[in-house]
Amino acid sequence: MPERPNGTVSKTVVGVCLPWVQIPPLPPFGLADAGSTYPVTVADAMVSDTDAMRVALQQALHAESHGDVPVGAVVVHDGRVIAEACNEREVRHDPTAHAEVLVLRAAAERLGRWRLDDCTLYVTLEPCSMCAGAIVNSRVGTVVFGAADLKAGAMGSLYNLAADPRLNHEPVVRHGVMAAESSGLLQRFFAEKRAET
Repeated sequence: MPERPNGTVSKTVVGVCLPWVQIPPLPPFGLADAGSTYPVTVADAMVSDTDAMRVALQQALHAESHGDVPVGAVVVHDGRVIAEACNEREVRHDPTAHAEVLVLRAAAERLGRWRLDDCTLYVTLEPCSMCAGAIVNSRVGTVVFGAADLKAGAMGSLYNLAADPRLNHEPVVRHGVMAAESSGLLQRFFAEKRAET
């Protein structure tokens, strides 16, 4: 199996186990025997909230491997993952390259339309105001996030753009899915950054 620079396995593997956080492996969905180690992607099967968030967590690990804040996102359409992304601000030298913005662009391109009202966005951290604006403007039907962001969250913590009646769209928002795993990645990342200085 291909290894990433930081020792995590590639995103095509269904589970990642790290010393600081456990991301349980996904079930094989009948695509491989229960005892098989054959890599199965979530895009091959219908997914639950937890399954989709596991893929987002794998994307978050990828962001961390290139020095970005570990945030990952996926878009699900008709029960299948159609787009995956992670923060790429450091890689692209682009302040707007948040996981949510990148995954919304990829989903819109994949579907051939900008309206994503029949899609669900899963993201490991509560979207900021920029990302919440992109979510509202792309008409995402549902947003599911893991960890709350008390300093910059714009879907309930600091602001709530998803429930502002003055805007032309109000997505359904669910939170707390795999919140401990999501916040664990972020806490470890920032603890290491503080230790470096």
